[in-house]
Amino acid sequence: MYAQAAAKIELPTHLPHQGSSLAFDGTTVQPASFFPAGSEIYAQGEKAGALYQVEFGAVRVYRLLADGRRQISAFHLAGETFGFEADATHHFFAEAINATGVRVFRASAGTDMSRQLLPLALKSLTRAQEHLLVLGRQNAIERVAAFLVEISERQGELRQVELPMSRIDIGDYLGLTIETVSRVFTRLKEKGVIRLLSLRSVEILRWDTLLAMGE
Repeated sequence: MYAQAAAKIELPTHLPHQGSSLAFDGTTVQPASFFPAGSEIYAQGEKAGALYQVEFGAVRVYRLLADGRRQISAFHLAGETFGFEADATHHFFAEAINATGVRVFRASAGTDMSRQLLPLALKSLTRAQEHLLVLGRQNAIERVAAFLVEISERQGELRQVELPMSRIDIGDYLGLTIETVSRVFTRLKEKGVIRLLSLRSVEILRWDTLLAMGE
């Protein structure tokens, strides 16, 4: 099992973080909780009904396949909201990638949040469709290039991209082995498209080239 036991520590109610904070009318906001790296935020099959916002750190959402392999369906970064479900049950696991702070929003009884949830649902649908398009590509370089472009755009189109996730995580997200992911990063470096500042930090040197590779 990938998830460790969660150790939650309440953080101050007003906690600075990256990204834009969201507020939901008709919800009660709990103090932010701290999740150590690898700890479970919620499990597949658990009752849903709350929304979660990343205060800092990063979250991976995944499912374990019948053969024991892990398929990551989404990453959520600071300022992003996750946990939206079409019914009352979570269909995936959510786990902290690194030290992560998460704030929980729970709807008050009888509150109609359909208008507020619609933009989240549409955004989730769009990202899911884009992810399917990436997985449908046979070329590993196209998949990794599209992934780097996506993360850069979500971090404000910065040319220095911070990757909280490991190469294994990236592979499980893109349907590639860790060896293939590592080889692609090396090839992009050799082509002068990126500079590897560290295992978790990449500088994009040729944005247009990377964008063309991922299209």
